[in-house]
Amino acid sequence: MKQHPYRYNKQQWKFLLFIFAALIAAASLLYSNYLVKSLSLSERTKAQVWAMSTKSVVSMPDVDDEFISFIFAVRDSLSLPAIITDQNDKIILWRDLDSTKTALKDSTSTLEYDPVYFEKQLNQMKKAHPAIELSLDTNEKWFVYYHDSKALKQLRIFPYIQLSLIAFFLAIAYTVFNSIRDSEQNLVWVGMAKEAAHQLGTPISSLMGWLELARVTYEPKDDTLLNEMERDIQRLEIVADRFSKIGSTPSLSNHVVYGIVEDYVNYFKIRTSKRITFELTGDQHVEAKLNVQVFDWIIENLLKNAVNAIEGEGKITVNISENIAKEEIFIDISDTGKGIPRSNWETIFLPGFTTRQRGWGLGLSLTKRMVYYHRGQIFVKDSEIGKGTTFRIVLKSNLRYEPTQI
Repeated sequence: MKQHPYRYNKQQWKFLLFIFAALIAAASLLYSNYLVKSLSLSERTKAQVWAMSTKSVVSMPDVDDEFISFIFAVRDSLSLPAIITDQNDKIILWRDLDSTKTALKDSTSTLEYDPVYFEKQLNQMKKAHPAIELSLDTNEKWFVYYHDSKALKQLRIFPYIQLSLIAFFLAIAYTVFNSIRDSEQNLVWVGMAKEAAHQLGTPISSLMGWLELARVTYEPKDDTLLNEMERDIQRLEIVADRFSKIGSTPSLSNHVVYGIVEDYVNYFKIRTSKRITFELTGDQHVEAKLNVQVFDWIIENLLKNAVNAIEGEGKITVNISENIAKEEIFIDISDTGKGIPRSNWETIFLPGFTTRQRGWGLGLSLTKRMVYYHRGQIFVKDSEIGKGTTFRIVLKSNLRYEPTQI
């Protein structure tokens, strides 16, 4: 398997850009993590200062008012939700929690609180940070628990929000630029196709004139060869007409699918190795909306693909059937070639993918586009290495045609 150089280089650039973006994201996350750790350490220090100041108020009740005021100022500078408990997890003191869940009990100023709310807050604090332990002069121990500040919580999630927004806008920009580029490439391909059709017109007209002159001049008794030459010239006219229709919206009309496929198979098989046999089977009356010239191109690409897959002798079978319940027509084209690995069943329809040394990898990609033009589907129905492949085309038998460009 090989890919067209343009597609290969394009994938390389995509890979490099992805690596570069990943490095930027990693650097942003690492730096944000560093800031989070620094702020988290600072907040723990604040919690420790609050705990020590609270301990000082409890341990030194007889100090002067100025010192008490200083300690209270230090203690109240903490802006973190925190709880102090004793050794039995009984809550002694708290700060910056929901005021509707706390209250002062009449004139004794005894603290009371909502037990369910505080139990929940205490459990969350225990999970968030290790306790700060305070040893009192009475040989008791207090434990201080605290929450992160709002600023620290926001800083933890900010990098992910930032990177998500950047990725979102990059995806939009990439889609827009891809769309613009594809549109420009389509215009180039359409221009080249129409120019090719124009260039083919002159030699085709000349060949038709020379063929007619040969018939008149030599008056051959058996003109089978000239008839086949005429069919080839007519085929060239069809090819030129196909190229001229690229970028336009050819019309669809009802046709018997079997007859259209049969005509092309008969033309194709006498121009193929005698070691490859052809078989056409199935429903001979089912109809679908087709553009004959474009649909011939689909069959041509699939038959050529099947011939290239067969090494030596082989068989190509085309079967046409109808699923009446779903109003679908199936066209199965099978070969006894080398098969396709399952991992490539989708990849083969991408532009630039080919198994041939000199291929451009555009045949199946173009075929898929032309099937889509008929509002149909094409996929690998079945394939086995060394035994062959079956492609399936699905068309609607009652298609309501909506014009679109090839």
